[in-house]
Amino acid sequence: MSELPACPSCNSEYVYQDGALLICPECAHEFAKDGAEASEENNTILDSVGNTLNDGDSVTVIKDLKVKGSSLVVKVGTKVKNIRLVDGDHDIDCKIDGIGAMKLKSQFVRKA
Repeated sequence: MSELPACPSCNSEYVYQDGALLICPECAHEFAKDGAEASEENNTILDSVGNTLNDGDSVTVIKDLKVKGSSLVVKVGTKVKNIRLVDGDHDIDCKIDGIGAMKLKSQFVRKA
């Protein structure tokens, strides 16, 4: 049986291999066998069909979206211009005519 190295973060001996990475179950640290850190995911944000979104793009809403804390609804087909991409759960900051500033998830829009 091959000997796996201890976790470089917490020195735990319970490291296991998952594909090309070694993972520590105690601190959730991921690292490669050769000692290189695992690369972070690229920050490419994709729409519902897989197109890459960029700052300033226009998108179309593909599903009726209820506005939390209000009786307003963003209808299917609403075009949103000049989006800004941000980090977090909601990927897109924008202004929608008649509603105002909103945050949207990229999974509910399609690039126009």
